[in-house]
Amino acid sequence: MTKEPLTILHLEDNQIDAEFMATMLREDGLSCDIRQVHTRQDFTHLLNSGRFDLIISDYSMPSFDGTEALQIARKLAPSTPFIFVSGTIGEEIAIESLKNGATDYVLKNRLSRFPAAVRRAIREAEQRAERVAFQQELIRRDELFRQITENVEDLIAVLDLEGRRVFSSPSYRNLLGDPKSLEGTDSFADIHPEDRERIRDVFFRTISTGVGQRVEYRLQRKDGSVRHIESQGSVIRDAERRVINVVVVSRDISERILVEARLREQATLLDKAQDAIFVRNLDQRVTYWNKGAERLYGWRSNEIIGRKASEFLYREGAPRRDDIWATVLEKGEWTGELRQVTKSGKDVIITSRRTLLHDGTGKPVAVMNINSDITERKEMEEKLLRSQRLETIGMLAGGIAHDLNNVLSPVLMVADLLRDDAADDSERHLLDTVKASAVRGSELVKQILSFAHGAAGDRIVLQLRHLISDMMKLMKDTFPRSILINQDLPSDLWPVRGDPTQLHQVLLNLCVNARDAMAAGGKLTIVARNHPPLEGDGTGPQVSLEVSDTGTGIPPEIQEKIFQPFFTTKGSGKGTGLGLSTVAGIVEKHSGRIELSSEPGQGTSFRVFLPACPKDPVATTRPRAATPPRGDGERILLVDDEQAVLLMTKETLEACNYRVTVARDGLEALSIYRQRTEPFDLVITDSMMPSMDGPTLTRMLHRLDPDVKIVAISGLAESLVVPDPSGGPVVASLRKPYEGSQLLVSIGEVFARRRGDKQADRADG
Repeated sequence: MTKEPLTILHLEDNQIDAEFMATMLREDGLSCDIRQVHTRQDFTHLLNSGRFDLIISDYSMPSFDGTEALQIARKLAPSTPFIFVSGTIGEEIAIESLKNGATDYVLKNRLSRFPAAVRRAIREAEQRAERVAFQQELIRRDELFRQITENVEDLIAVLDLEGRRVFSSPSYRNLLGDPKSLEGTDSFADIHPEDRERIRDVFFRTISTGVGQRVEYRLQRKDGSVRHIESQGSVIRDAERRVINVVVVSRDISERILVEARLREQATLLDKAQDAIFVRNLDQRVTYWNKGAERLYGWRSNEIIGRKASEFLYREGAPRRDDIWATVLEKGEWTGELRQVTKSGKDVIITSRRTLLHDGTGKPVAVMNINSDITERKEMEEKLLRSQRLETIGMLAGGIAHDLNNVLSPVLMVADLLRDDAADDSERHLLDTVKASAVRGSELVKQILSFAHGAAGDRIVLQLRHLISDMMKLMKDTFPRSILINQDLPSDLWPVRGDPTQLHQVLLNLCVNARDAMAAGGKLTIVARNHPPLEGDGTGPQVSLEVSDTGTGIPPEIQEKIFQPFFTTKGSGKGTGLGLSTVAGIVEKHSGRIELSSEPGQGTSFRVFLPACPKDPVATTRPRAATPPRGDGERILLVDDEQAVLLMTKETLEACNYRVTVARDGLEALSIYRQRTEPFDLVITDSMMPSMDGPTLTRMLHRLDPDVKIVAISGLAESLVVPDPSGGPVVASLRKPYEGSQLLVSIGEVFARRRGDKQADRADG
């Protein structure tokens, strides 16, 4: 044993047996710290509070059996060995226990093998832990190697002692094709014939001496083109220090070679290059400045020659300049990205390639810079990253929406059930408030998905005055008393067509921003106006909604950025930068526009213009919900993996005279349906479940019973199976969260259609 004393958790209700087994272990030379328990509560508590080397359990006890103990142990301590020691366990049960995760079993009438079983269990657990640790280390190293090789631009190859490729990094793809296809090929075959023998000699000299060399050569591609390559080799040795492989790290220096040649042969052509090219002597003073540099930086050649570049290309305190210069002098080149500044004060991002130049004797004399402006490309990359972040938010929002819809569904149903039994109006009012809050929550979930996925909500003709009234009440209840809130609305304000949840979100975001801008108090005003169409303007009638504050205002230099996603002027943890971008997106989807007026210290005004519907009537009251029909004892199979949803839906259905059988996932539902003794009149199933999801269950049930009728339910629109007009098992669908009355009405309509179909069949007969 590598660890002593062993910590053992012993589940045993017989004190004599427990002491006897402890004595056997000690007499066998095992040092043990044994914690004996005999109840489920104590057993679970100790597993949660500490780590044990071994679990020993009796199989049969008055209030707690070994099977349950094994299940708990596998959940809370899956790697801890588990031994049954019992006088009642049979061979079949023992074998089943081993299949379920027990390490061993010992009969109490054969305790002589008990110490050996303990030693074997501990030894196997230690060996298993060592294997796991070793495998994890291999995985970590493989991942590290993969990350390195996939992200470096250098060409990395591992060669055998004959020069055949064992491994080629992904960066070889653009040079020689698929790296996988290069495995086993002769690396010398791709080298230009005039350089091949020289490089072969260097390779074998590296193997014999163990010392690599830096070499340059030409590589001939399959299409006949030639690339200039710089390589550095190093050897890999085995445990006996024998060379077994050679690692070659290379880079394509064709561009550098080409530029150097052109500089030497056709220096006058450099002025036609788009890149900024300039040369500095070893005192870092500029000796050559091409037209590309003039275009990029704005400085003319006669203004720059003789000056140090650091005096005009960088802002004060810019890092890394001295380190870069030292690297060029030491290694002969440097490539990277830098932030620089132009003569007009504009910041630019450039890719700089710097090469040390030598005279005819090989002495370094100057450094040549080739700088490319990548500012626009960087801005595009930043926009792409923002888009990717929004996509990530969309995926996260989908998961959150699914869970929230499962939470809100029972709330809506239980509110309906309890309201019928409420004792007085005050209780009914409280339940109506709970239900209204749950409905509002479900609308906000739709809003989250609308923002994340760009989906449009339901558009209706609505009166903005009602939204403003709700917002006024919310602000007066929650905003600081130091903020005075006013509204100015005409009595004949035109209605608009839009999604009420999204327009409520617009108003909420603008009001919250106004509140945050008035930390010391102020005045917030909401104004709405009708705007008849202007002749020749091309736009129809509009309604404007203006939110104004007397707060700090918005500086002019950031007013163009405030509608960008993730841009915020608030401190860390106080803003996501999504509020105004959400507002802009919603307004644009409603074919509207938004105007901003703000001055620092003078407050801010946002005015939203929306197309109006002057002639469309607006309903002043909501239609009464249809009274849900009662069932006639129909048998329903209800499938959902959410316990709360399952329970409340079952209660709702049974309260309306339906007989309900429940299943917690698709596999259980399929098993129940196969074993049914009487037919199910309807199956209600969630779409997103573990083991087997709703669409799969639908297909399986339809194969099993072509006449099956299914109501599909889902919290996400994209996963909802809708009825097929041409026929099929799905006869209705519902979005979570739903009220109990909605579910009952949908079911009633299904059964009503079925009764109508049967009557029609009888009439035809």
